Amino acid sequence: MKSSSASLSRCLVAVLTCVSVALGGLSGCADPNRHAESLALTGHLQRERVETDGFVLTSFYRISRPDLPLTVYIEGDGKAWRSRTVPSDNPTPHQALALTLASVDPAANVVYLARPCQFTPLVQSPRCGRAYWTDKRFAEEVVVAMNQALSRYCARVPGQRVHLVGYSGGGALAILIAARRHDIASLRTVAGNLDHVQVNRLHNVSAMPESLNAIDVAPQVSSIVQLHFSGGDDRVVPAQVAQNFVRATASRCARSQIVPGMAHDSDWARRWPELLLTPLPCSVSTNHE
Repeated sequence: MKSSSASLSRCLVAVLTCVSVALGGLSGCADPNRHAESLALTGHLQRERVETDGFVLTSFYRISRPDLPLTVYIEGDGKAWRSRTVPSDNPTPHQALALTLASVDPAANVVYLARPCQFTPLVQSPRCGRAYWTDKRFAEEVVVAMNQALSRYCARVPGQRVHLVGYSGGGALAILIAARRHDIASLRTVAGNLDHVQVNRLHNVSAMPESLNAIDVAPQVSSIVQLHFSGGDDRVVPAQVAQNFVRATASRCARSQIVPGMAHDSDWARRWPELLLTPLPCSVSTNHE
């Protein structure tokens, strides 16, 4: 009986802890997959796994008008680290911020792409290892896999152009992918890590020599209209990062914009419908159909 009482006490403590965390607005006891499914449901997005040469990627999509452009959202780095020096065992984000943006996008054709090893059971993507959510998060093979996934969805809207949106590290991948394609109509990033060398120096963390750096291809995307949103209160990726990237494009069709009161992981979805209506530079409309 004593052992049973102890077990019951432990269970009660665990339950109360989860309740406390939930009331505090945190997600420590939440199932990231269930949370993602709930977000997808609100945006009428359905889940799909995409086979690429390097990884099995998880996506959520809604394609209702193949005669209209495609808007593609790329997730951030997720839960890459347990602490400043210890990487996590699984990079799946507990709050998929790019998915929250996709879920409120009213466009007819919306695709959300999770990063390698996010939301996909690691046993189903054997190449997954901690390097791909730490040092190699922007490696060549990652860019190739994400670009292949994008091409699979482009095939469902033949001849249509693509609007790319990336959150945080997903912003870097949006840039790196756009530099390899000729069908990108626009680029938008939200709190985008567009120069990981600068960001890593800022936080005094290790360099990522096996990762490509978005700012290095800035001239290659200079002809694409683009708008980079930064939070006025973002201490993770300060606005200066996007501003430096825009300068590196040397293009009048690239612009950065500070959104006051927003931090790196703020509720960007609440502001997103309004931000989507922000006119793109060099464009007579928002280019978002």
